[in-house]
Amino acid sequence: MELQQIRYFLALAQELHFWNTAERMFITQSALSRQIKALEIELGVQLFERNKRSVKLTEAGAFLRDQWAPLLDEINRVHLQARKIHEGAFGTVRIGYPGSIAYGFMPDLITSISKALPELKVDLVEPTDISFEQLLLSYQMDIAFRRDPAENPALQSEWLYSEPYALVVPESHRLTGQNFTGMQDLKNDKFILSNLAQTTYYTAGLRQIFEDYRITPDVRIETDFGGMVLGLVSKGLGVTILPYSYSFGNLPNVRFIPLPYSTNLYVTWRRSDYSPVLKNILKLVSETAARYAAKGS
Repeated sequence: MELQQIRYFLALAQELHFWNTAERMFITQSALSRQIKALEIELGVQLFERNKRSVKLTEAGAFLRDQWAPLLDEINRVHLQARKIHEGAFGTVRIGYPGSIAYGFMPDLITSISKALPELKVDLVEPTDISFEQLLLSYQMDIAFRRDPAENPALQSEWLYSEPYALVVPESHRLTGQNFTGMQDLKNDKFILSNLAQTTYYTAGLRQIFEDYRITPDVRIETDFGGMVLGLVSKGLGVTILPYSYSFGNLPNVRFIPLPYSTNLYVTWRRSDYSPVLKNILKLVSETAARYAAKGS
């Protein structure tokens, strides 16, 4: 017994007409008759009562129609889902990201994913710089956006775009974009920063800024979470340096002053991951990043 025979049976059970059913199923009437006869022989059950004027379901045939119709619908649904998985349009993708891209790049990317792959579930994670490689290698994450390229040879990174660093001060602060002359203007200010002792490209960039101006920041609060940093700056507890994309959040009571320094954004994934979902997502990542690279050029 083949699945196609069941499809022929269910179509005939609906039409109750061999010629109409044959046209609907794109086979000849004689081929349809052979398939139904073969199914009856296989089952040892008469499915239809036939004469020259009509075709009727037997009681056994009506029973099988009622049982097989929902099963065939379920099989078709499963086949469709399997095809979507094969094409990378169904499943789950786990994405890690830094808080700085939560206000621009990530919403744009997720919008693109939702439009192109509406049945794909997206899990978003904001890990620390220390844990993202471990999360990728342990399959707890599929893609990570970071300010640093991956160091582990089992991972692959691709540069997406650069954006400027910005000095972030409370709205009431004395410095503005017009009167700011350099970081030496802040030698007596309190800073809220990531731990500058961390060995990441991001913190190396921050250290370079202070070294170029030959100042040692008076760091009073340390945190790696940009959203918290912005909240503290808005309360007047200090100043900070963050990627300019944090400004897209439009947080009140803070002012962003662009600096002549930039930081990069990379996407990282497992080298051994050849899944269709990853391929589709990386394509959308490249398209979204191209728009941001154009803005910065």
